[in-house]
Amino acid sequence: MANITKKVSWSSRAEESGPAGEGTPLLNGSEQPRQSRQDSLRGRPKEIPHNEKLLSLKFESLDYDNIENQLFLEEERRMSYMGFRCLEISRWVVCGLIGFLTGLIACFIDIVVEELAGIKYQVVKENIEKFTEVGGLSISLILWAVFNSAFVMVGAILVACFEPIAAGSGIPQIKCYLNGVKIPRVVRLKTLLVKVCGVICSVVGGLAVGKEGPMIHSGAVVAAGVSQGRSTSLKRDFKIFEYFRRDTEKRDFVSAGAAAGVSAAFGAPVGGVLFSLEEGASFWNQMLTWRIFFASMISTFTLNFFLSIYHNKPGDLSSPGLINFGRFENDSVAYNLYEIPLFIAMGAIGGLLGALFNVLNYWLTIFRIRYVHRPCLQVMEAMLVAAVTATVSFTMIYFSNDCQPLGPDHNEEYPLQLFCADGEYNSMATAFFNTPEKSVRSLFHNQPGTYNPLTLGVFTLTYFFLACWTYGLAVSAGVFIPSLLIGAAWGRLCGILLASITGNDSTWANPGKYALIGAAAQLGGIVRMTLSLTVIMVEATGNVTYGLPIMLVLMTAKIVGDYFVEGLYDIHIKLQSVPFLHWEAPATSHWLTAREVMSSPVTCLNQIEKVGTIVDVLSNTSTNHNGFPVVAQVAGSDEPAKLCGLILRSQLIVLLKHKVFMELARSRLTQRKLQLKDFRDAYPRFPPIQSIHVSQDERECMMDLTEFMNATPYTVPQETSLPRVFKLFRALGLRHLVVVNDENKVVGLVTRKDLARYHLGKHGLEELQLAQT
Repeated sequence: MANITKKVSWSSRAEESGPAGEGTPLLNGSEQPRQSRQDSLRGRPKEIPHNEKLLSLKFESLDYDNIENQLFLEEERRMSYMGFRCLEISRWVVCGLIGFLTGLIACFIDIVVEELAGIKYQVVKENIEKFTEVGGLSISLILWAVFNSAFVMVGAILVACFEPIAAGSGIPQIKCYLNGVKIPRVVRLKTLLVKVCGVICSVVGGLAVGKEGPMIHSGAVVAAGVSQGRSTSLKRDFKIFEYFRRDTEKRDFVSAGAAAGVSAAFGAPVGGVLFSLEEGASFWNQMLTWRIFFASMISTFTLNFFLSIYHNKPGDLSSPGLINFGRFENDSVAYNLYEIPLFIAMGAIGGLLGALFNVLNYWLTIFRIRYVHRPCLQVMEAMLVAAVTATVSFTMIYFSNDCQPLGPDHNEEYPLQLFCADGEYNSMATAFFNTPEKSVRSLFHNQPGTYNPLTLGVFTLTYFFLACWTYGLAVSAGVFIPSLLIGAAWGRLCGILLASITGNDSTWANPGKYALIGAAAQLGGIVRMTLSLTVIMVEATGNVTYGLPIMLVLMTAKIVGDYFVEGLYDIHIKLQSVPFLHWEAPATSHWLTAREVMSSPVTCLNQIEKVGTIVDVLSNTSTNHNGFPVVAQVAGSDEPAKLCGLILRSQLIVLLKHKVFMELARSRLTQRKLQLKDFRDAYPRFPPIQSIHVSQDERECMMDLTEFMNATPYTVPQETSLPRVFKLFRALGLRHLVVVNDENKVVGLVTRKDLARYHLGKHGLEELQLAQT
């Protein structure tokens, strides 16, 4: 297989081109490498031909491997045992802070949603009751639709116009970040603010969404901010945690933030740790597990504590997460051995429905990428969905004649009487006229007989399509709760049907347990998480007896769903053309070697290099490399040269900025020696090369890279098989892997894109094309 030379482009234009290049990462697969100036200013071409067989060059890798140059080694050697102990303590402090702040954000979202939704439903309920008697219910419908559209409009404007990366749940982006992909603007303060306000607006606006997914993104942003001890957005440096200003440390903290987000959302600290392990972190150690668990616990405790004050029960820590499924008492949910095959069958149904959901959402997303990419169109679509959701809900409630008596122990928050007799309420309104979390709880815990089968069937069908249409809008919203709600509805329906077939036998009498199994099956079928989801469901229900059925259901849903299509998050990652590395190399890739995979020829630098050469190499926009092998001096020949080390673009930029030239060092004896602190201060937004002025005289100076390069980079021989290269690259979280020949001379360089290009398709091993965005 011939090596493709043109694929040597590690583009980092995303950060350097400023806001223009920082829109939502969409692919423009056109052949012209450069768009017209006008298009690039807008950042959004009119028609975006989409092809998921492409891999975007826009995304950079994170450096999870420490740069062990002389400066780093000197600093580590100078540090005493006490210094290392203090660092360890500060890591724990940072994790505690992450947990505390994530819990506070969750608490804020919960209280604001509760208050605003309460006002909205109360106003609409009074309006409906007024017009039920005198006629003219269409006014109530218009009021409800206007309420919804107004909230959603605010949320959509914030996302579409101010921070497009805050759209959706943020879980795919955080998965990519933990995988080692640098997604522009994903952990900025502005993203957090838009995310929080956006999710409040979309939940209060009555969309088929949950506030749980965005909590994970919010936790990750908090972690990325707190661990750096400064805010680049606010231009404030607090001069603390300076040691953590590098990708290695930051990524560990972001995985703790994601776990704290899960923990706050579901009241599931162990589930949070497992989520980080299953979905994200490529590197893991024992101390990291403990710290992440600590952050998760603090997050749940903080949320509990502040919510207990809000509910006027200070100190009562009984409602752990934003979604509280309520306690399942042992006697009401006992299950027998012969029910397990039924549960597995429900898992298969969940897998099928999940696959259908994902396929529909996939085509819808492609349509959006092609045609709905202007902010005004995105806001209009979100408002349309909000109005349609309100209209559909209202129509369902209006035409439903499923009346249930209001018992003394009823737990309906906004019971609507509508056309029911006095002392009765419309049970369709319990499902639609409520925040999704409350609807899930009522499906789990309401007495048998509170829903009739037709109500549940119609609700499942309509909510399924509404949720599918809503996911991917330009609003901040999660898919967890809608999935649980759809599953709980058809699961309860299965329970009712079983009870009617078997003639009200006491075993089948409680449809709540089938609602739980259905919810797990549906969510597993859509997002395809197994380990963490089992634990989250068990922790959220507070009942371990359901561990085995939930595990079996989730495994079945994943196996059945994977047969048809990938999980929802993986689909969205693929649609953004992100170079995502899975756990293992493709199964049939053993015949490929490093020589066929690598990018070559490689731009190398000499140990003592002319400043002009370095500036020209960095300014070359056609090859936007980020790593350069440093080689022993070669006299201008094209022959491979002996490897001495590896130096990064970001390091070279800092060296040029501080003018670390050999001539200047001789003339200015007082010049301060460059320290690691100078590199950390420039992290993470290194200035572009265009902003650094180098005079004509300075171009003739020489620069000694020996002290700053990583003298011991990881290398592989050119005959190494692809799975071996992949394993080394993925497990160590590398950004560059140098390929050498028998004489230790540089012949190529392997980066993330070179490995992510190969994947297993329907016709065996396929190679994706690389494209500039």
